[in-house]
Parts: sequence; structure tokens; C-alpha cells
Amino acid sequence: MSKTKSNHFLTVVILFSVSIISPLRGQGGVGILETYIQEGLQNSLALKQENLELEKALESINQARALFYPRVTFAPTYSLAAGGRRLQFPVGDLLNPVYSTLNQITKTSAFPQISNVDELLAPNNFHDTKVAFQYAIYDPQIKYNYLIQKQMIGIQEAKKKVVENELRHQIEAAYYQYLQTGQALKVYDNARQTLAELVRLNQKLVNNNVLTKDVVYAADYEVSKLNQQVMVMKKNRNVAQSYFNFLINRDFNAAIMEDSLLVKTARAVPSSLSSLAATALQTRQELTQLDKSLEVAKSAVVLQQQAAKKPSVFVGGNAGFQGFGYTFQNQAYLITQFGLSWDLFKGYERKSKIQQAKIQTELLKVKKSEVERQIEMQVTQAFLELQAARESLQLYADAQTKAEAYFKVIESRYRNGNVLFIEWLKAQNEVTSAQLQATLAQYDVLMKQSMLEKVVAQ
Repeated sequence: MSKTKSNHFLTVVILFSVSIISPLRGQGGVGILETYIQEGLQNSLALKQENLELEKALESINQARALFYPRVTFAPTYSLAAGGRRLQFPVGDLLNPVYSTLNQITKTSAFPQISNVDELLAPNNFHDTKVAFQYAIYDPQIKYNYLIQKQMIGIQEAKKKVVENELRHQIEAAYYQYLQTGQALKVYDNARQTLAELVRLNQKLVNNNVLTKDVVYAADYEVSKLNQQVMVMKKNRNVAQSYFNFLINRDFNAAIMEDSLLVKTARAVPSSLSSLAATALQTRQELTQLDKSLEVAKSAVVLQQQAAKKPSVFVGGNAGFQGFGYTFQNQAYLITQFGLSWDLFKGYERKSKIQQAKIQTELLKVKKSEVERQIEMQVTQAFLELQAARESLQLYADAQTKAEAYFKVIESRYRNGNVLFIEWLKAQNEVTSAQLQATLAQYDVLMKQSMLEKVVAQ
């Protein structure tokens, strides 16, 4: 099965499951929107990048842990040389006359003639086939580097949760916008039906010589204007559909199931502003990131301090064969080394690094205080905006009720010829406007609720 078909099949299964369990929303069931959110969290390319970043950080821990183990290297070399500097020493010219005299005196050939030394400094046909071994017995930098890499995992995990929280909010907002456009189209459709009925009524009145032909033209014109508004709203709906599918990484034209219970199901009324702010300061992963970064900075201070005070001790050695030509006879050798490295003075570099690490710690503390203030401000703003949206929803609902009642009166009087067409049209436009505003207000409350949940990270 291809990847595309697999994704379509998975979506069908998810949505079928949702259609079964969505009536249980009021009883704690999983709704359509939550299912879409989970699908988005699973398919999000941004989250996949964060998962890869997390895996990369885990590999950094493995690399830091590897420094605790010995290092064994097989390192053979073979050298060919020609030309270059030479070592020349006339040992033959110096000793051969003496050896000749000694042979004459002793009447023997015990002292042979020797040649002058003429050797290339660069070794020719020379090999060094060895196994090198190195192990750090004690090195404070290795220990604290490993600790820092482990603490970096916490930073990356918190960053991933920040992306998840933001993605959840974006999916919710895009879903509400999509539903909002659908409800707006229903309002326009009702208005179009009302205008169509008006056109028929006006035509009947014209045929009975009660009204003149201009009222029919005026009604047709209003229908044309409404059709233009419908076209714009359909465009907005298509854009909202594409953006929502983009967020959950699906085909842009994929169908979206609508949860009609969202605006009917009462959302939990948020608690007090102070408790929400306190909760946000405990749950926001941005603060967790800064806390983990502070731990890293403090570990970096200790690392530099320990590296300045204590030496590193290591043991190593080489074992193998060395000589001219690969004979491996009388070429074996073994070297063992014990070493200590202690920076007694490096131009106050260590002192500067310690101070730099301390400055980074203070910088993060100040940054954390700033982020805390920003979070408190975000919670306050979102809380007040939600309150205002709830109040506006009630006002718009009242306005819609009054506009609809007013329109019924005007329509009845128009049918009886007691009001002008312009008055009917004004009342009908006010009804449409009130219905649109009430619809927008319903989903605006949901959007503001989603924003508050985002800044509180609930």
C-alpha cells in the first residue's frame, strides 16, 4: 500500500472512530477536534524535526560517555623516501688508515675497511606497524562534559513541548476559523432564501399593480450583492480548509468533519487570574528550558573551576613492529607512558572562562525573570480578552434576538403594504449582520479560550 493511500486509510479509520465516540464529549469522550489535534501532533513536520534534534542530543551523550573508555587505535605507517637531506660522516676516511696499520702490525685482517656514512634523513622502506592505547585515568572535564550533555536533553525535551503547545493552539484556532466560515455561509444562505422569497413576493405585487417594477430590480440587485459575499466567504472557507490540513500535514483538499457540539458544549469557566498566572509559571516549558539552561551554566562553571585546580592523568602506550622492510624479525617494540597535564599558567585564560560561565548564569537568571513577567502579562491579556469575548457573545445574542423580532414585524407590515421596501431591506440587512456577529462571537470565545489554555500550557 502506498504512503498516500495509507494516510487516507488512517484518516478514515480515525474519523470513523470519532463519529462513534463524539457524542460522548460531555461524558469525557474524545471529540473530533482532539482527534485532529492528535493526528497533527503525530504527523507534524515541525515535531519530527524536534524529535530528530532530541535524537541528536542523545547521540551527544553517547559521544561524551565514550570519553570514559580507553581508546585503542591500529595505526600502521610505511615510508618511501628519495632525495632530501643526507647524514654524511667520513668515518671510513678517519678509521681505515688506522685499521690498515693495525693489520700490518698484527699481520692479520682483523680490522676490515669500512665505508663513510651517507644516509638519507628521511627513512626509505621503513614501516611502523603499531597499536596505540590511551586511557584517561582522571579528567574533570570529561566528567562535567558528560553531565552537561545529559542536562541538554532536558532543554531539548522542553523545547519539543513548547512546539507541541503552539501546534495544538494553531490547530484549534484553524479549526474554529473553518467552522466559523461554515456558519457564516449558512447565515448567507438563509438571507439568500429570504431575498428569493422577496423577489417572488415583489413580482406578485407588481403583477397585481400594487408595486412598480423597480422593487423587483432592487431585490435582484440585493441578491447579486449577497452572491458576491457568498463567493468571498467560500474563498475564505477554502483557505481555512487548506491551512488546517497543512497544520496536520494532510492533503490541502482533504475533507474536514465538523463538530457541531463545540459551540453548544459549555467550556469550563476559567479560575481566577492569580491562580492561572501561578499555574502558568509552573507549567510553561519556556521556564523549564531556562531552568535546564541554568543547570548547564552552573555545570560549566564547575567544569572550568575543576579544570583550573586539578590535573588530568592518563596512561597510554604503543606496541608493534618498527624497522626497514616488513620482516617483523627483531622489529618488535613496546612503549608504556604515564602522563599528567596541569595548566599552571595560561595567561589567565581559565580565570576568564570561569568568569564568562558565571556571567552566563546571571544572564539566564535575568532572562528567566523577564520571561516570567512576559508570561504573567500574556495570561492577564488572554484572561481579559476571554472575559470580553464572553460578554460580547451575550450582547450579540441579545442583538440577534431583537433584530429577528424587528424583522418579523417589518416583514408582516411590508406584506400588508404598510412600510417601504427600503425599510424591509434595512431590517433584513440588520438581521444578517446580527446573525454574522453572533456566529463570529461564538467562535471568538472558543479562540480566546484556546489562547488562554496555550499561555497557561494546560
